[in-house]
Amino acid sequence: MAFKAIYWFLLTHFLLQISRAYARVPAIIVFGDSSVDAGNNNQVSTILKSDFPPYGRDFYGGQPTGRFSNGRIPPDFISEAFGIKPLIPAFLDPFYNIKDFATGVCFASAGTGYDNATSDVLSVIPLWKELEYYKEYQQDLRIYLGNDEANEILGEALYLMSIGTNDFLENYYLLSNRSSEYSTEEYQNFLAKIAGNFITELFQLGARKISLGGLPPMGCLPLERTRNLLLGSDCVETYNDAARSFNNKLEELVDRLNGELVGIQLVLANPYYILSDIIQNPESFGFEEAATACCGTGLFEMGYMCTKINPFTCSDANQYVFWDAFHPTERTNGIVADHVFKTCLAQFL
Repeated sequence: MAFKAIYWFLLTHFLLQISRAYARVPAIIVFGDSSVDAGNNNQVSTILKSDFPPYGRDFYGGQPTGRFSNGRIPPDFISEAFGIKPLIPAFLDPFYNIKDFATGVCFASAGTGYDNATSDVLSVIPLWKELEYYKEYQQDLRIYLGNDEANEILGEALYLMSIGTNDFLENYYLLSNRSSEYSTEEYQNFLAKIAGNFITELFQLGARKISLGGLPPMGCLPLERTRNLLLGSDCVETYNDAARSFNNKLEELVDRLNGELVGIQLVLANPYYILSDIIQNPESFGFEEAATACCGTGLFEMGYMCTKINPFTCSDANQYVFWDAFHPTERTNGIVADHVFKTCLAQFL
């Protein structure tokens, strides 16, 4: 048993050395919400879960992992594109350990936001707690690999952030507290400040390569179209306007922090326009349906409402832009990840 442990330890070190020799990015580290949650919510007392069929039906082995899709999510594709591994594991998943996390780990929690009040809505992991988990990970990695090797990985890793949609759709526009306290622009500024503070703290902890995710055309999510039923189920342009405006503020934030934090390589990964193009011209990307989702009626189902006994769920998710009423299919995730990889992330190759 001792020989086997030593063998695997040496093999892991060898593979990490090979990874660093041939790639500028040795690990992918993920923060955010359900767009990038690999299953952390499985271990949280919340109703916002997806660790049951038909979620994951097109994943490896048809396993529902807690990813809010029929298969893989963007960080998985991005990790594979960098030649690291095809899946980024969730930090709270007991199946994995620091050996797995050394080349990539996900701290994201479905339903969370920049605003702590957003994570309170569905009792999920707040962003500040994701950062605390990251600090634990740093300690574990240094114990596992030693300070020098761990610090090299932490400094060369690519940090992905994808968050903010819930702050608007499940908090600001749905509940009255924040909307009575802030105008839309004031709330955007409030969130952007939190984003800036988070990135600055990540930088102080050793992160250098960071991708800040923008908002999607959130007014075109099937759930929002359903809420807009009285107006013909069209995209809610007020929400899309807010997404574009917030993305502009994030772009300004990226420019400012790149000037202030010496050595940082911060980019904005803006999914808005590629997703908008897919939604407005689905046939051009090989899709048949963009207004409704695959799961159930495609109008409102997500989480526990998206079950394997729902008779309306589509047979081929590849024909749909959205898997459930809030989240893209694996195929859409792959297209968006490929676009991001070839554009804003290309500088890290």
